[in-house]
Amino acid sequence: MGLTVGERIQKWLLRAVSGFFFAAFRLFSRPEPVRPAKVPPVRNPLLTLPAVQLAEKIRRREPLCVSFRFSAALSEAAHVDRLIDEETGGEEALADRLPLLGVPLSVKESFFLQGMPCSAGLVSRAGVLASGDAPAVALLKRAGAIPVGVTNTPELCMWVESSNYLYGITKNPYDTQRICGGSSGGEGSILGSGGSVIGIGSDIGGSIRMPSFFNGIFGHKGTTGIVSNDGQYPPSSARQQEFLSTGPMCRYAEDLLPMLRIMAGANADKLSLSSDVDLKKLRFFTVVDDGGSPLTSPVDKQLVEAQRKVAQRLEADLGVKVKEISFPQLKYSYQIWDTFLALPDEDGKPPQPFVELMADGGPAVWPVWELIKWLFGKSDHTMAAISLAFLKSIHSATPSQFILQQKETLQRSMEEVLGTDGVLLYPPHPVLAQEHHHPLFTPFNAAYTAIFNILGLPVTQCPLGLSVEGLPLGVQVVAGKLQDRLTLAVALYLQKAFGGWRDPGAT
Repeated sequence: MGLTVGERIQKWLLRAVSGFFFAAFRLFSRPEPVRPAKVPPVRNPLLTLPAVQLAEKIRRREPLCVSFRFSAALSEAAHVDRLIDEETGGEEALADRLPLLGVPLSVKESFFLQGMPCSAGLVSRAGVLASGDAPAVALLKRAGAIPVGVTNTPELCMWVESSNYLYGITKNPYDTQRICGGSSGGEGSILGSGGSVIGIGSDIGGSIRMPSFFNGIFGHKGTTGIVSNDGQYPPSSARQQEFLSTGPMCRYAEDLLPMLRIMAGANADKLSLSSDVDLKKLRFFTVVDDGGSPLTSPVDKQLVEAQRKVAQRLEADLGVKVKEISFPQLKYSYQIWDTFLALPDEDGKPPQPFVELMADGGPAVWPVWELIKWLFGKSDHTMAAISLAFLKSIHSATPSQFILQQKETLQRSMEEVLGTDGVLLYPPHPVLAQEHHHPLFTPFNAAYTAIFNILGLPVTQCPLGLSVEGLPLGVQVVAGKLQDRLTLAVALYLQKAFGGWRDPGAT
């Protein structure tokens, strides 16, 4: 199905605008000093354990919690030691009541964590501290996890690279000249480098899955509406809450399910996470690309090959048939995501404009003036944020009926295929982790993850080893609504089959 004349014009304009900004950035930005290509290997063996195993060791008093805590969490870690001393019900009682007892937790900076910054990368929010905890953070703390700090995001959590003028740029542990992703990029980087054990991210267009892919870890975007999205900045508006998901990020697949169960709270029962999953009884499908969208890059051959190897391994190990299929509507993934994110709520109120969010309560930002300021080094906003402001300024206020229909057709078709026992393999991104700032020229590649936010389906991002360049490979594992346990079970299998996370310093 070809593009209409109007869509071709829109495509040309969008590419022209993004190309202009990328060229301007390269011309006027200062070159960054060359630093080591990757982080050193993980030296503390406790940081190479899954959270569930680390918590077990802590309950057995094998390590003292305070021996490996960061200074900001020493008092909480000491409290853990006292809890272990005072527990009369034994290790099992502690495991049931506090399954993550003493486990280090990092938190995406856009979440409220009491007493910690919550700026979402805005310079104007540099002094803002959270007065309480986001519900999902509170549940993890209640389960015994100990927050060690907050991690970087792009401005307003709306870009694929975690860079801002408040904290700077976060780098990929496998190659520091590459992006770590966004918007939960700080989480991806600290977990991928072994600096934390578990983390919490949010995802409205791939913000858990892209950083998980680029940093070689596991991440889960759950079925929409299961885990609370409250306690984040910026707040969602209009219908955006329908597409936003809060979820776990970690190095080891076995930590995903217990984290999701804890974060879901009273909604966990809706997912039947305690039910066994027999992989041999599942139906498997693979989709190799989005069907040739003119807005996205071709899928890297190494990603195509990695996904093919997954299908082959599933067939060989489980005796299943992995069927290659396609959905023509995936060609319009970006347009679908962009359209639905801009829809008004049931009262007709549109989302808060991006230029107002950039202004943080002041007069709305004027993108042209902000660009001029940026050229002279006077803007508090990144080129990525200014680019987004421009792109959103040319967004049509009236949604395309054609795009609305494409979404409904895709939703119906994919739900019919997946049912309650189907699993779909799909590329996490068309390219490997790019060099810093290069996403300015490929802003639509996030469509590979963003489409599943609009469809509301659960997706687990799984690492699949490293490319010839030493960068993480991976695959998205998708299931029907409320079938999160299926993708989590496949993640465990893929970890065993392909090795899971690789220490970037040891490769």
